[in-house]
Amino acid sequence: MVMAVASPRKSLTEKLFNSLGSTSNCGSSGHLQRIRAAHAYQDDDDDFVECDSGDGMELAQIGAERTKNVLILMSDTGGGHRASAEAIRDAFQIEFGDEYRIFVKDVWKEYTGWPLNDMENQYKFMVKHVQLWKVAFHSTSPKWIHSCYLAAIAAYYAKEVEAGLMEYKPDIIISVHPLMQHIPLWVLKWQGLHKKVIFVTVITDLNSCHPTWFHPGVNRCYCPSQAVAKRALEDGLEESQIRVYGLPIRPSFARAVLAKDDLREELGMDPELPAVLLMGGGEGMGPVKKTAIALGQTLFDEVHGKPIGQLIIICGRNRGLVSTLESMEWKIPVKVRGFETQMQKWMGACDCIITKAGPGTIAEALIRGLPIILNDYIPGQEKGNVPYVVDNGAGVFTRSSKETARIVAEWFSTKTDELKRMSDNSLKLAQPEAVFDIVKDIHELTCQRGPLANIPYIFTSSFTSLI
Repeated sequence: MVMAVASPRKSLTEKLFNSLGSTSNCGSSGHLQRIRAAHAYQDDDDDFVECDSGDGMELAQIGAERTKNVLILMSDTGGGHRASAEAIRDAFQIEFGDEYRIFVKDVWKEYTGWPLNDMENQYKFMVKHVQLWKVAFHSTSPKWIHSCYLAAIAAYYAKEVEAGLMEYKPDIIISVHPLMQHIPLWVLKWQGLHKKVIFVTVITDLNSCHPTWFHPGVNRCYCPSQAVAKRALEDGLEESQIRVYGLPIRPSFARAVLAKDDLREELGMDPELPAVLLMGGGEGMGPVKKTAIALGQTLFDEVHGKPIGQLIIICGRNRGLVSTLESMEWKIPVKVRGFETQMQKWMGACDCIITKAGPGTIAEALIRGLPIILNDYIPGQEKGNVPYVVDNGAGVFTRSSKETARIVAEWFSTKTDELKRMSDNSLKLAQPEAVFDIVKDIHELTCQRGPLANIPYIFTSSFTSLI
């Protein structure tokens, strides 16, 4: 059995910085590297078959069919990245069963050191101090700045990133985070695996997004909207690399068949009164209490002494907010909930939603046909979500709690036609099959690879030896 092994001759530092401005191919491998790789291949039985009972890999001989490994790279910097990763995982399992083995991993947190292993806390701190995040987002947008930053990190953590990727011997790598394109792609190229491993990016920002999402070395870049696709073209991707399918939403939500009357009975809601869903996100942040109080007053008809609507409040993990709202007296039917895992039911039972401009919540609301009142956004990646909703006639934007309450009261009384029109626009904008379109396209890419995809893993050149 003969296999060609490519190993770069240049130093790691040269490779890092040459890759920023050059697309030239690596030189041919030396005789010593070929001997080393051949020796490792003969001595390592794991390159033929390897199975264990945990997260073990299963490799097969060249040309044989085998379960393919899919590594999804994500980070808990906001809830949307993990949600998209898990949606893709579930869609693979539904469509293809055990044909693929899926791993959802934060390689940075598990394998590297500071600052990569602490991105989650850094993000939460900066978002809490929102102007700090705004500066960080825009100051790192120029290509020369983030390219140098990523190259420096790659030089420092090359071995760790290599170990994190190669533990899972991926046939497919899916990035759902803007900082997980460049370094993994450099690793694959230096390993000589960029022609074996399929690498795709699934962008999880609906409209405005950071330039680090875009890398010309990917096989596919899945964009949630035409605006993002246009940005991808401007940043150097080819049309053949770009697909516009929408934001991946978990299958249990996207394909749920729900009847509003049945849901309201199940959830203990009033069967007749229109309902507004007030969202505080996973952490229960934003003007939830202030908006809830305004709605409690506005949705009560003082003249007739009865409510004109009901209110559902999702407080997330904010237990203090739950306790505060539950202790209050309300003139209208109110349900206060903490962190919810059955949002498809609550959205299906309501008639409109109030939320900040998070892409996942917006995409889910569109699928359920809910008119949206956006009351806040994170500068940078969420700012563009506001015109995405408003310009398409699916909702409105206001930071005023009183204005929010007034709009809902009008939708539930004198402007029901406007509510219906926005609901129809939401359904038109919805893309419930996005996650299935994405995994089917990835599967098609895999099929196009043919026998090459079944070649067993060999470390063609380890960063350990390079460094």
